[in-house]
Amino acid sequence: MKMDKRLKYIELIISDLDGTLLNNAGECGNENKKLINELKKKNVLFTFASGRIHSALRGFASELNIKIPIISLEGSLIKNNEDGAILFESLVPEKYVKKALRYADKLLLNVALCHADAIYYTDSNSVIPQIMDKFGANYQAVDSYENLYRGTLEVAFAGDNKDNLKFVKDKLSFPYAFGLNVSYFKSITHDGIYYLEVRKHGTSKGKTLIKLLKKLKISPKNTAVIGDWYNDLSLFETDSYKVTLSNGIMELKRKADLITGKDNNEDGVAEFLEMVLRAKVA
Repeated sequence: MKMDKRLKYIELIISDLDGTLLNNAGECGNENKKLINELKKKNVLFTFASGRIHSALRGFASELNIKIPIISLEGSLIKNNEDGAILFESLVPEKYVKKALRYADKLLLNVALCHADAIYYTDSNSVIPQIMDKFGANYQAVDSYENLYRGTLEVAFAGDNKDNLKFVKDKLSFPYAFGLNVSYFKSITHDGIYYLEVRKHGTSKGKTLIKLLKKLKISPKNTAVIGDWYNDLSLFETDSYKVTLSNGIMELKRKADLITGKDNNEDGVAEFLEMVLRAKVA
């Protein structure tokens, strides 16, 4: 395969985790680890842009010795792993956190508040850790949400009452609420369970990546992004070099500069990392 000259100038690689860097067992393959380390010696930085909350990424960041900031919760937060410094956060306004909790109480819906370091739930929402699709998250029981309104990156509802969840979705959308992004969808791992996620409008992995690049003083053209799913589409709308794996969705494959021959269970990311390493030593 002819080497793409753009790879020689890559300074930063930012990857999704689930379905991309991690295999289906939730592990980062040895070949991925080896090449990430080799590229660091060539001054190529590596970090994550994930839908997981920050605390669910810290173990992987430590395992890969990542020193630069991490993008978490679909672009809602940029935070350092080592010192915990927050470079950017997109918080749900307190008035809407309170409004969401009132609806949850009135309609008997399970609800949790997602912060950078934990997902908080009360005794009346004790089922949350069992039915929530938040991989690797740290769940913490609290007596009340009262001291947690501030710092909420996402209000997450979960349950089997579709009608009530859709009602809340409407009440937290325009014209009843402003500046929120409200997503309703079915669980892929829990039969009959549906989710409603409420975040501040205007954030995405792609938009937050641009903020991170400005702080790192790296051009999008010297950046590579790797993803596999719909929430990675915004990364592919930047001027970065775009990579998806063989298991990536077709929408990403149409936009990709490179589609690997391997999938996430075969260390597909390593296939691209090897190409960058070869370009650096050429």
